[in-house]
Amino acid sequence: MRIATIDIGTNTVLLLVANIDASGKISPLAYEQRIPRLGKGVDVAKNLQPESMQRVIAVLQEYKSIISTLNVENTVVCGTSAVRDASNKQEFARLIRTEVGFNLEVLTGDDEAYWSYRGAISGISGIKKATVVDIGGGSTEITVGDDKEIFDSISLDVGSVRLTERFFKHDPPTHPEVEAAITLVEDELAKAGGFDFRGSTLVGVAGTATSLAILAQGLKDFSIEAVTNYKLDLDSVYLLLRTLRAMPSNEIRSLSTMMEGRNDVITAGALILREVMAHFKFKEMMVSERGVRYGLVLREWEKAK
Repeated sequence: MRIATIDIGTNTVLLLVANIDASGKISPLAYEQRIPRLGKGVDVAKNLQPESMQRVIAVLQEYKSIISTLNVENTVVCGTSAVRDASNKQEFARLIRTEVGFNLEVLTGDDEAYWSYRGAISGISGIKKATVVDIGGGSTEITVGDDKEIFDSISLDVGSVRLTERFFKHDPPTHPEVEAAITLVEDELAKAGGFDFRGSTLVGVAGTATSLAILAQGLKDFSIEAVTNYKLDLDSVYLLLRTLRAMPSNEIRSLSTMMEGRNDVITAGALILREVMAHFKFKEMMVSERGVRYGLVLREWEKAK
């Protein structure tokens, strides 16, 4: 099968077009990322802003053109945290249907966690038990399982955009602002306190994980080879957070082309990752470029079997 999946997140809109064979192996054909920041202001207003929705519509029209050249059998368009939280999500869905012709599916936090997990482990061979952390713009999903089943899963209302908008009023953030953000993240992580992480490999998906992997290696540009299965240790995450929290966002932008559109929220993303690793005693994290888009390819393939 050839399937296209689009993930409309709080910060990014991501496209995957992939073939999936009879054994469930996924082979990407097209992989695109844009950063229209749909979730700007959603944490306070609980509404998607008209200009934010129009930025996403423009990206979806671009993606539709790409998909039309690739003989795709099925296209899935999903919305995650910002869409879930918005009181006008139905208006947004109608706009997408009218302007682009796509049907929008709003994933629950549990569904996002499950399919992110399935997508992440699809790219890792020989893993016995995994903890997948998906740090998005609006939420963070933590899921523990093996290659057969999910043991524990939770979606937490902390993400890089949400944390930045709520706490970081200065650029760079002040010490009290960072401490207030840490307190909230710690309170949220306590909700996963009963999870059994023993013997599991920590796997990080989504933009925060891949961006920090690029920064840790001192790379100027994104490379899928450089991030796939890269091992990011806790000491490196501590160092990245110390560096980023002291830098204004315009300086962060100059570190890598990966920082364009992320430069003002990557500090919060690094903070969340540092807290996850320290709180649950993970010494390192394996980085994966896979996530919910890959999981949704698997979902559609399984439906059609």
